[in-house]
Amino acid sequence: MSGGADVDESRLLIVGLGLIGGSLASALRFAGFEGQIVGCDPNPDEIARGIEMGLIDSGGTELGAQVADASLIVLAVPVLAMETVMKTLAGALPKAAPDVVITDVGSTKAAIRACAKRVFGGVPANMVLGHPIAGSEKSGVSAANPDLYRHHKVILTPEPDVDEAALARVSALWAACGADVLEMSVEHHDHVLARTSHLPHLLAFSLVDTLARQDDRLDIFRYAAGGFRDFTRIAGSDPVMWRDIFIANRQAVLSSLDDFEAGLARLRKAVEQGDSDALIATFDRASHARHYFDTLLNKTTYQAEYHMQPEGKVTYRVRPGGQAQGRLRVPGDKSMSHRSIMLGALADGVTEVKGFLEGEDSLATLQAFREMGVAIEGPHQGRVTIHGVGMHGLKAPSGPLYVGNSGTAMRLFAGLLAGQAFDSELTGDESLNKRPMARVADPLRLMGATIDTAEGGRPPLNVRGGAALKGIDYDMPMASAQVKSCLLLAGLYAEGETRVREPAPTRDHTERMLNGFGYPVSREGDTCWLQGGGKLTAGPIDVPSDISSATFFLVAAAITPGSDITLEHVGINPTRIGVINILTLMGANLALENQREVGGEPVADIRIRYAPLSGIEIPVDQVPLAIDEFPALFIAAANAKGTTRLRGAEELRVKESDRIQAMADGLAILGVEHTVVADGIDITGNGDDQVASYGGGRIDSLGDHRIAMAFAIAGLRASDDIVIDDCANVATSFPDFVDLVTRVGMTLSVEGA
Repeated sequence: MSGGADVDESRLLIVGLGLIGGSLASALRFAGFEGQIVGCDPNPDEIARGIEMGLIDSGGTELGAQVADASLIVLAVPVLAMETVMKTLAGALPKAAPDVVITDVGSTKAAIRACAKRVFGGVPANMVLGHPIAGSEKSGVSAANPDLYRHHKVILTPEPDVDEAALARVSALWAACGADVLEMSVEHHDHVLARTSHLPHLLAFSLVDTLARQDDRLDIFRYAAGGFRDFTRIAGSDPVMWRDIFIANRQAVLSSLDDFEAGLARLRKAVEQGDSDALIATFDRASHARHYFDTLLNKTTYQAEYHMQPEGKVTYRVRPGGQAQGRLRVPGDKSMSHRSIMLGALADGVTEVKGFLEGEDSLATLQAFREMGVAIEGPHQGRVTIHGVGMHGLKAPSGPLYVGNSGTAMRLFAGLLAGQAFDSELTGDESLNKRPMARVADPLRLMGATIDTAEGGRPPLNVRGGAALKGIDYDMPMASAQVKSCLLLAGLYAEGETRVREPAPTRDHTERMLNGFGYPVSREGDTCWLQGGGKLTAGPIDVPSDISSATFFLVAAAITPGSDITLEHVGINPTRIGVINILTLMGANLALENQREVGGEPVADIRIRYAPLSGIEIPVDQVPLAIDEFPALFIAAANAKGTTRLRGAEELRVKESDRIQAMADGLAILGVEHTVVADGIDITGNGDDQVASYGGGRIDSLGDHRIAMAFAIAGLRASDDIVIDDCANVATSFPDFVDLVTRVGMTLSVEGA
């Protein structure tokens, strides 16, 4: 929290000494603000109480008498009283200091901006409109609370020509109170607040008033449960203040009320008709949206206009040494988890999924389909039930579809949405919005899709609905399963045949799963194809454990003397086993046990025990088969005897980070000898199992989950602590990573979570 001493105001005038104004004074006092605080309120008793409580130094009921020498004025009066106060202020302002700054706390900004324009002829450059998102059902200065704003949002809605110094001073004022300060436009503020604050208050007032007029009202309130009391508590708020808000923001409130009434009508119809699918779709969508967005708001990945809270930072500290022993099952394959939801949603019938990865990326895909009208139950311990809507059953989402940090989701969604009848927008977190999307947008345009991207072909992607897609014969310029899958999904909706040729083998989960859903996909050599216009039929899916997640434990055992780890039910799809092949070439003691096929995908238990590793020249044909596993393989190379040479891996530079450079920077900090080239890296390992392979140090993961996990595993052979910053995104692919590495014998602590 910024200290009150950081608020460089000599005389602060608070106009309206109620709960909001009084709490502002109380918070500043608590923070150590040393300037004068003056109050103005039409009720002299409130002024006297404020002085008695030590919140203000002086005050009065006449605004003109209090303005002199004020450096910052806060208007904390009801919205409908704002214009009268501004008129009085306009007449008194010449007596004030020339650099006086004016701000307010009103919850409807368009109405207050209109007042300023009528009174001043425009919003003065030294006026910064604002709104603290905090309150209580209590009122009056006696309810002042120094913690009212702590960890709450304060939204500032500055005009384009605002004085930057004035904006900074108002931001400092609220930061000193412990608030999280953010900015948005007046229009966006009123739209958002009408739905998140004004509508709930309107409903609470209406519900309590309705029930209070029932004949059995005493029993209704006597036996009301906690949920009723929690929701209706806000009906005890100041009626005058809320009357003013509803009148001042009437258009936005009416718009949100229209949306709510439409939703309520749909629920009423579902109850009348006993439509259990419609009810579960609504309830499950609401339940998981509440959980999902609440979780997302606390992640560093929640960015752009969505983020309503500062980024939190998570740091890993790994103690040197440790063991690598045990039998474990890592989370389900992320690629297959994404695809199971996508195809299950488009299928006819109900799809039951086991082993679903409950990471942030996969949950983002779930949420996106819920927003497009698909009823989805779960996830519950890796189980998800998807009530498919058929190939043409998706509905237009009410806003942009947010896919977090997942390049897989964005690129696959681009193909799927290109064939829909409605317009859509795809966006992600700050990291994803820097990644190239022209590689899918360009071939989709060749199929007839209309897609707009941001500068440089980057997200967000705006996809125009209703396009008449035609199949194409496309030679991919780079090996990418995401591009191939995107085009195949678009091909489902295209006229004719869609053919994709890949320059090197890539993972084929999409083709296998489409066939599993009864949609034939053919392959010959390096080309796969399908005919548009078919349908998908629901069926059970058992998602194998993710070999990318398993890789960290394969490497942990491969580099640690005395190790013995068995990883259960791991997917060993031939297009994904590059890591197994590369570790075997390096000399790893690795065996596949209990091999079998589940839902068209080969799986096995993988047992790996320590054996000295040797540096190798990684075969170029293995690079696409291990593209996501290289951060961990770089750690294996750092512990091998001799030099490991990687070429043909340009794709690593456009992942969540430039993984070649990010890993090289971290290896340099640890003291590992290496040479970076454009398409790869040479790493010279120590290869001595009697001593540590490298030192410790502080690593920046750049928010890339695989970089963070790779350097965590490196701690097994370090001579000192390895501290890894910016690790929150590990939740995107491996929610239980910390628990599992601890279980196998490592010492990893989490700081700043």
